[in-house]
Amino acid sequence: MSKKVLANTIQRCRDKNVIIPTYEEMKHPEKIPPRIRKALKGIGLWDLNPLNLFRITWKNDVETGGFGRVNFIEFPPEITGVKARIFALVGKFFPTGAHKVGATFGPLVSRLVKGEFDPTRQKAVWPSTGNYCRGGAYDSYLLGCHAIAILPQGMSRERFEWLKTVGAEVIATPGTESNVKEIYDKCWELKKTRGDEVVVLNQFEEFGNPIWHYEVTSAAMLEVLEQELKPGQRLAGVGLSTGSAGTIGCADALRKKFPTLKVAASEALECPTLLYNGYGAHRIEGIGDKHIPWIHNVKNTDVTVGIKDEDTIRIIRLFNEPAGKAWLARKGVSPKIIEKLALMGISSVCNLLTAVKLAKYYEMNGNDAVFTICTDSIEMYRSRLKELNEERGKYTEHHAAGDYEACLMAQHIDHMQELSYWDRRRVHNLKYFTWVEQQGKTAEELDAQWFDEKYWDNALGQARKWDRAIGEFNDKTGVAKKYK
Repeated sequence: MSKKVLANTIQRCRDKNVIIPTYEEMKHPEKIPPRIRKALKGIGLWDLNPLNLFRITWKNDVETGGFGRVNFIEFPPEITGVKARIFALVGKFFPTGAHKVGATFGPLVSRLVKGEFDPTRQKAVWPSTGNYCRGGAYDSYLLGCHAIAILPQGMSRERFEWLKTVGAEVIATPGTESNVKEIYDKCWELKKTRGDEVVVLNQFEEFGNPIWHYEVTSAAMLEVLEQELKPGQRLAGVGLSTGSAGTIGCADALRKKFPTLKVAASEALECPTLLYNGYGAHRIEGIGDKHIPWIHNVKNTDVTVGIKDEDTIRIIRLFNEPAGKAWLARKGVSPKIIEKLALMGISSVCNLLTAVKLAKYYEMNGNDAVFTICTDSIEMYRSRLKELNEERGKYTEHHAAGDYEACLMAQHIDHMQELSYWDRRRVHNLKYFTWVEQQGKTAEELDAQWFDEKYWDNALGQARKWDRAIGEFNDKTGVAKKYK
C-alpha cells in the first residue's frame, strides 16, 4: 500500500462525494443509511451519480426508486418443457441494465481502499467480450476513475454507443465473441506502451468478480428460494454459461447449503472448449471462450453443456417478435410471463437452455428447483433483431411454431458430459496453456487450485474483510457523515 496513493484516493472521493457501499449493504439494501435511500429516490437508475453505487443490488425497485424484493422470473412448463421449477435472477434492473456492475465492483474497489490504484493518474482497463467493460466503465466514472474499455469489434452496436456516454476510452479488437486472446494481447500492448499508467482488471482472473456473486448473487437466490419453495422442494441445480466464470461462483456458496446440488457450466456448441477441448466462433454475446478462466473452480462443476447458438438466436425472435408472442399465448403462456421475456438477452436464453438441459439430464421433477441468471435484457440486442429481420425476412407464425418446438420443447441431453474426477482435472489442466504459458501465472498456484482444500474458500470468502476496509476508508473520506 502507498500512503500517497491512498491520500490521493481519499481526496478524490471527497471531491466527487463518493461513498463506497459494503457487500452487506448490497445483499441487504435495507441496511443502507435512510438518508441515502431517500436521496436515491430522486436519482435515475442509470444516472452518473456516485450514490448509484448503492444500486449494485438485485433488489432495485424501479417503480419507487427504492428497494424491494429480489428481481426474478419463474419460467412455466409451457416455456421450459420440464416439471422442475426454473428460476432466474433478473439483471436488467441494475445500472447499465446488466449485473456486471457487481462483477466490476470488487476488482477496482479492493485496490482503491488499499491505496493500490491512484485515480488521479491511473486508468482502469476493462477487457471484455460484452457487459463487463460497460460495468467497469460505469463503476469507474462513479468512483472518480478513468476507464479504458476493450471489446471485440463485432459486438452489438448498442455496447459501443453506450460506452461513449460515460467518457470511456474504447478500443475495439479483431473478431467477435470468442476472440478472447486478441483482448489479452491488447492488454499486454497497453502495459508495454503506457506502463503503470494503466491497471488491467481482467474479469477472467480477478477474484473480485466471483466474490461478488459468491456473496451477493447466492444470497439473492437463497432469498427467492425461501420465499417461493413449498415444503418438500429443494434447490437441485444451477445452470450457467461460464463466460468469465464469475457468476458461476455463486454455486460455491450455494453448495454449502445444498451439498447434492448439480452445477452445469455451458458454452456455445460452436466453441466447445470445456466439452470437447474445441474452438470456434459463435453468436452468443456475453460469454467468452477458447480458454478456461483462472477464477473458475472446476472442481465445483458437475456437468458441461453445449448450447447451439442458432437456438438462442431463434428464441430471442420468438420471445420478442409479435408473431412469436402470439404463438406463445396460443401455447398457454400467460401475458404476464410473455411481457417478462424481454428481460432476457442472448446469453440469458443460453442460460435458460442450460437449466432446461440440466433438468432433463437428471430427470428432475416438481420438487426440484433450478436457478439461472438473466444477465441483461433484449435492450442490448435490438439491432440484432433488426439485422435478423433483414437477413431472414419478417418473423411469422410459421417461424414461431417451428422455433417453439425445435428450440424449446426439443431441447435434449445431447452435447452434455457429466464430469468424473479426471474429467474435471482435464478441464482444469487447460488453464495451464493460457495462464501459465501466456499470462504469467505459476504452475504452483495452478496446482494449489486443485490440491489445496482451502484455496477456493480463502479466495472467495473475502467479503467481510473487504467490508471492514471499505468502512475504514469511508471514515477517512468523511463523505458518509453528510447522510447520518
